[in-house]
Amino acid sequence: MTPPEINVPIGSILSALGLVGIFVFAASGALAAARLRQTLVTFAFFAITTGVGGGTVRDLLIGAPVFWIHDVWPALICLGAALLVWITPVHWWSARALDWLDAIGLVAFAVFGTAKAMSLGIHPFISALMGISTACVGGIIRDLLAGEPSIVLGPEIYVTAAALAAGVYALLLSIGLSPPAAAVIAVVAGFALRAIAIVRGLALPSYRERSAGGQAGGPSA
Repeated sequence: MTPPEINVPIGSILSALGLVGIFVFAASGALAAARLRQTLVTFAFFAITTGVGGGTVRDLLIGAPVFWIHDVWPALICLGAALLVWITPVHWWSARALDWLDAIGLVAFAVFGTAKAMSLGIHPFISALMGISTACVGGIIRDLLAGEPSIVLGPEIYVTAAALAAGVYALLLSIGLSPPAAAVIAVVAGFALRAIAIVRGLALPSYRERSAGGQAGGPSA
């Protein structure tokens, strides 16, 4: 049995989440360029590809017009974030600045991406997957450009936080909660989980190969 379509208007709170996600992810891209001591042009390139990368993949997958091709503001926001990082003193940015900016962008994009997919009548479960893609792809692109191991390949809770935010939003909306209320709850839940992971190093258990006798191989965690 096919579940009913849920058409969700992209309201002001959800639109604001999208813009916040673009800005903070763009800033995280610029910070990655700063750590590599790159030029302003590279700052801008890192910022744009990180800020719009996840949303671009999402729109291509759901068959929607790529959002930043038809609206100049996302690109301008990315360039503004790059310039802001470029002109501010380096001591303003702590060693954890990238992690916290990434955490904010992660949950904002997870919820906004889910909302946009649901607004097109896509099944809530698939919409949540689109939210996760929106949240994670930009960071993957940033890490690849910077030549750093992607955080999604480690055990630290990252994708799980995006999945929590996207899943909570889709679930709450499916049971009738208003989009603004669902968005706030989902963002708080996802950010809280990611914040705990950053502060306490919370991680998921890694895979361990097992020998023929059923004993776990490798060192114990």
